[in-house]
Amino acid sequence: MRKIYIGADSAGYHLKEEMKKYLIEKGYEVYDCGPDSDASCHYPIYAGEVCTRVQTELDTSFGILICGTGIGMSMCANKYKGIRAALCSDTFSAKMTRVHNNANVLCMGARVIGSCLAIEILDAFLAADFEDGGRHRQRVDMMMAIEEL
Repeated sequence: MRKIYIGADSAGYHLKEEMKKYLIEKGYEVYDCGPDSDASCHYPIYAGEVCTRVQTELDTSFGILICGTGIGMSMCANKYKGIRAALCSDTFSAKMTRVHNNANVLCMGARVIGSCLAIEILDAFLAADFEDGGRHRQRVDMMMAIEEL
């Protein structure tokens, strides 16, 4: 079971807390990268906290980032080398981003989805495995080579 680093901004704080509790109950090793309240804060800080930790454990950890829409978090996360972050608002996308893109960070929008759907998305993401080899590996390798440009 992979370690999970989770972070949010003020808009995503309450959903982060729900997701953290759910993951702990499911037996995951969860590290809360902040914030510790719903006071106004800046999402790039918490995207960085999560992504720098995932970078050091690319094969053994996932990141979960939550803000109001998930857009800001996903944009920030994808600036970090080795991070493949996907903003998901449905279970099919959450599954397929793991299966085809080997995503290692899941982003969600607390103002876009409710907690029940967020749990279903989280479960779909965590249950899926990358279809390593063939065209998917080739495409992920091509995607990651862009970081060297």
